[in-house]
Amino acid sequence: MTTALVISTYNSPEALNIIIDAISKQFKTPNEIIIAEDGNDSKTLKIVNFWKNKISSKFIHIQQKDSGFRKALILNKAIKLSHSDYIIQIDGDCIPDEYFIYDHLANAKKGCYLYGTRVHIKKNYISEVLWCFEHKNQKLIFSFFSPRIKKRFRKVRLPFLSNFYKKKHKISHKFRGCNTSFWRRDFIAVNGYDNDFIGWGREDSDLMIRMHNNGVMCKRLKFVGVVYHLDHDQKDETGFLKNNLIQTDSVLNKRIKALNGLSESTHEI
Repeated sequence: MTTALVISTYNSPEALNIIIDAISKQFKTPNEIIIAEDGNDSKTLKIVNFWKNKISSKFIHIQQKDSGFRKALILNKAIKLSHSDYIIQIDGDCIPDEYFIYDHLANAKKGCYLYGTRVHIKKNYISEVLWCFEHKNQKLIFSFFSPRIKKRFRKVRLPFLSNFYKKKHKISHKFRGCNTSFWRRDFIAVNGYDNDFIGWGREDSDLMIRMHNNGVMCKRLKFVGVVYHLDHDQKDETGFLKNNLIQTDSVLNKRIKALNGLSESTHEI
């Protein structure tokens, strides 16, 4: 089974640098690392170029015009370039634990997607975290007793306890697209993300609802597969109402395929 790690990012080169460094230290590295950039920041390109020859994984970097929040579209474009069987997905503000890739693969089952948890690094300490990384001192991020993190018990890794979490037929309210994984063929079967999602919100959960409508189940990763989330200000919710209506349509009409999705995402829209 081949694996792609897809990282969605927007104008956050410092955070991306930390994330790729964490990937380089994974117990198991992915076959592909795909940087899905919802914009075209030159600093992001420099980070990618710095790392691409330092990790054995194949690097793929895709950009698009910065025309507002179009995460669904850039993720479709990114996954379309992948040749891997299994997709693991994180956001550009989430630093993976060293066993992150291994844990997702160890729990991967046919006809099922996974969703994990996140430890929160408090917003007022983010600059300190970035400084510590630049000075090669990352203990600040991963200390269980650090006052700089929230939801600290989520960082406890106990794989045997994770086995008590069973597969379910419906999406959980605890699902977060910043830490999830799925089979590429299941993604293709629902025509990927819906490109009509513009602005923050619902694009990830809509994808999974349509997967459920197509018979795919889900399993929560608990005590494994942890990411550390760099907390930030609330996203602009200008388009949330429209996005919510699209998702509601998927629920009420048991929609499976996006009409404007993966197959239609080759060119700019």
